[in-house]
Amino acid sequence: MMSAVISCLGCGGFYGQAVRGHMDLMSKREPIDELMVDPDTDPVLRGRLGLVQEARRFASIELALPNNNSYTTYVALERDYVVWNVFAAPEFSVEPRQWCFPVAGCVVYRGYFSQQRADAYAAKLAGKDWDVHVGGAAAYSTLGRFDDPVLSTMMAWDDTQLVAILFHELAHQRLYVKDDSAFNEGFATAVEVLAMERWFATRGDAAGLAAYTAGRERASAFNLLLADTRERLAELYRSEQDPAQMRQSKADEFAALRERYQALKRSWDGFSGYDRWFETPLNNARLVPVATYGRLVPAFRALFREQGEDFRAFFAACDELAAAAPGQRQTELEARLAISPEPPSPQASDPGAG
Repeated sequence: MMSAVISCLGCGGFYGQAVRGHMDLMSKREPIDELMVDPDTDPVLRGRLGLVQEARRFASIELALPNNNSYTTYVALERDYVVWNVFAAPEFSVEPRQWCFPVAGCVVYRGYFSQQRADAYAAKLAGKDWDVHVGGAAAYSTLGRFDDPVLSTMMAWDDTQLVAILFHELAHQRLYVKDDSAFNEGFATAVEVLAMERWFATRGDAAGLAAYTAGRERASAFNLLLADTRERLAELYRSEQDPAQMRQSKADEFAALRERYQALKRSWDGFSGYDRWFETPLNNARLVPVATYGRLVPAFRALFREQGEDFRAFFAACDELAAAAPGQRQTELEARLAISPEPPSPQASDPGAG
């Protein structure tokens, strides 16, 4: 997902840190082609960068995704995340605060290249009684406005995650509709899933596809758990409890979420990958990054089937949807969603993960 930190390059005030941080990062790019033949390149890194090159070729040849200079360079960062995103919501509401920018439109997070700056801004919001959450992001996209590099922070992902996020972010570069996050994330997530299915099929990797599918099923179950908590909280906030009572009921709901997660985890044969999500305080803002942007994925998959499972024809059909009025666009997607046999997909990328 694109970070708001790059949404307004060239603007003044707050955006000065965005410009400086981004330009500093871009100045450190090294061509992957050169790193691949450099004898001093770590062999493990060389292998991962080779995978990136293979995925980029596949994306342009087999998937008709943008064939540009994005992800052809590498940047080594001496930190765990490239940006830190701030999320906020009122104490008694699950509706997130939004920030609006010329390029990205309105988004539900505000990004910083410095964790200290992000924490300071979050503290300022908390002082005004907002629920806040700061989440590190290992990658961000500029929607093709710049040649996005591969970052060392992305190397913590396994091979499947690395390839999947490349497809996802290239999809954002292929099509992005201002002020329609549900469409943008539904489209990019659908492209990611369809691309990964073809990637594994082409490589004859049935085990890889099974593992990827299992991971998405776990993500879907986890996101549904969070969505249920969000709905329960929304109902609570509509009640007539006094603030002290509501505060206690809110705490009870988050305690119940922890218990329901433990029950869900017991069905995962020892997988505990979401334990880390609970390491930071739970509040309304913590639920913002896991909004159900994957809800429209089955509709996009249905459209893909209508186009004979041809990516170029699919993209052309999506371009038509993107050009339509928002109401018409939503109506057409909802119509496909209503007849789709598939459940909603989880959000592919979480800008506040960590």
